[in-house]
Amino acid sequence: MRSSSTTDLSGLLTTLRHLIREPSVVGAEDSFFRVIRRELEEMDISVERHSGLLVARGNRPDSSYLSAHVDRNGLVCTGPNEFQYAAFVASNRGELTGDSVSEQMVATIADRFTGQRIQAHLPYTGTYIGQGTISSGYLCPKRSNLIFEVDGLDYLEPGTPVSFLDRLKVENGRVSAQLDNVVSVALIIYLYRLGYQGTAFFTAQEEAGRSWRYILAWIQREGICTKRLLVLDTSPYPTQAEAEEQNLTLRYRDATAVFDPDFTNEIVNRCDTLGISYSFKDEWIQKRNLGREKPLSLGRTELGRLITASEGQISGTTLQIPTTGYHTANETASLLSLTAALGLLSSIS
Repeated sequence: MRSSSTTDLSGLLTTLRHLIREPSVVGAEDSFFRVIRRELEEMDISVERHSGLLVARGNRPDSSYLSAHVDRNGLVCTGPNEFQYAAFVASNRGELTGDSVSEQMVATIADRFTGQRIQAHLPYTGTYIGQGTISSGYLCPKRSNLIFEVDGLDYLEPGTPVSFLDRLKVENGRVSAQLDNVVSVALIIYLYRLGYQGTAFFTAQEEAGRSWRYILAWIQREGICTKRLLVLDTSPYPTQAEAEEQNLTLRYRDATAVFDPDFTNEIVNRCDTLGISYSFKDEWIQKRNLGREKPLSLGRTELGRLITASEGQISGTTLQIPTTGYHTANETASLLSLTAALGLLSSIS
């Protein structure tokens, strides 16, 4: 694999800028899967589509395993001029148990979307069918979901996905957009351009707590056992200062399972060698909980669920990019974090 440097970031940003313009609302990821497939097949990477999953494999598929979820938060039309938060509609709540970060934050993010421009798409093709604006949002206690009032899309049929009108902004050493988790998808695609020849999983419906099932089904079908699955994602912080205290965020565990200690320590050692600063999100949460009456959740991640469901046959660790503005179209990360993530992944792969 070719070595990377900070000069490579322009190529990564080009890929990210392109991907951000494509819709991928939770539960309506089909069109985005096709975008990823085109990008990879142009590089002669083998790509297979399965239920809720796109699997890419290079010439050495067993050498490394990466994973990133492709779904992004958005709305879904659920009735005449009625819109709900797509991840939490009734059809998606079966995998949500109340202790995910998203669920614990839902009451605090209702007003983040007022004034946000949105666009509607046909569910499977992603074809654009109109734009509107969120005029208000509130938490409905009866339905335990965010309900949005929208101007300009009263003609939509139930089941229509509605994404945030999103464009990448690069300024003051930072990038902003709805980064969760298209930034990780862009990193993996760019790694393939640099010569990565391992396996990558692109999963659907992570925000609804389902993505781990799709990986598990494929791995069981293939008879694979590995302790070196590296799951890429973003990690939210309350302030820019707290997010930028470290280049990358790691984890020893989540609320579901302990991650593989050997692989986690390998990531730590590589960070030390490359001069990359890092912290552990589970330790950060535990420290904050010391002074809280209602503790924050460690979160239920794709990896933790996968470890538990496979009874440890599949394990690994996570690599996360620190961000602020969680679950908005202005989620922000530093260019230093992107550079660190690209450098670390290049050294591992």
